[in-house]
Amino acid sequence: MKSINIKSTYRTIQTQSEGLYKEKGSKFIGYAVACYSEEEAKQFLESWKKQNHQARHVCYAYRFGVNQDVYRANDDGEPNNSAGIPILGQIQSFDLSNVLIGVVRYFGGTKLGVGGLIQAYKTAAKEAIESGEIIEKEVFEWVKLNFNYSDMPSTMSFIKQFNLFIKTQNFEINCELIISLPLEKKRNTEERVVKFTIYGIINSRNILKIRILKNRNEITEGIS
Repeated sequence: MKSINIKSTYRTIQTQSEGLYKEKGSKFIGYAVACYSEEEAKQFLESWKKQNHQARHVCYAYRFGVNQDVYRANDDGEPNNSAGIPILGQIQSFDLSNVLIGVVRYFGGTKLGVGGLIQAYKTAAKEAIESGEIIEKEVFEWVKLNFNYSDMPSTMSFIKQFNLFIKTQNFEINCELIISLPLEKKRNTEERVVKFTIYGIINSRNILKIRILKNRNEITEGIS
């Protein structure tokens, strides 16, 4: 099995939270939410735009992946780097990943200038983060096991021993389970998985598939 260097935990937001900042009549509403892909981010942004259909701007930033290597900042019509970058800066400051932060602006009639906008978007993003709960989540892999009915006792014993979560199960001609394997347990279970391969619980037709949840883009490895 190929070894992939990846963090075992990451910090993100527990549930959607909001923050508010007011300056010279303008109102900045910040939203922070756990998010795992650009497509999911688009859905959240559309929802916030509908909730605030009279707002002039909905600026945002996101960062995905346990290695924090996928990110974007968007000014949504504000002066360059006056909104998205300050929001992204707060994501970096709190060391968050798999997170989206949007800030909705209601214009109050008085221009704030680039410096004022930077401070406003930064503060609204910070307020949204601080009003929520930051949690540390485990990174895990999906492991797909195919085996015969006669191997059911050994397979279930393996799952029970390492307290693994069964996501889906299918018992038709053969048995198939998809289980989650936290990375911190990977080393302890790899030897058992290899033994299962030798004894046929995982067959030799590339049936063990490790899907690493990195930005919700699946990286698949196999044993042949």
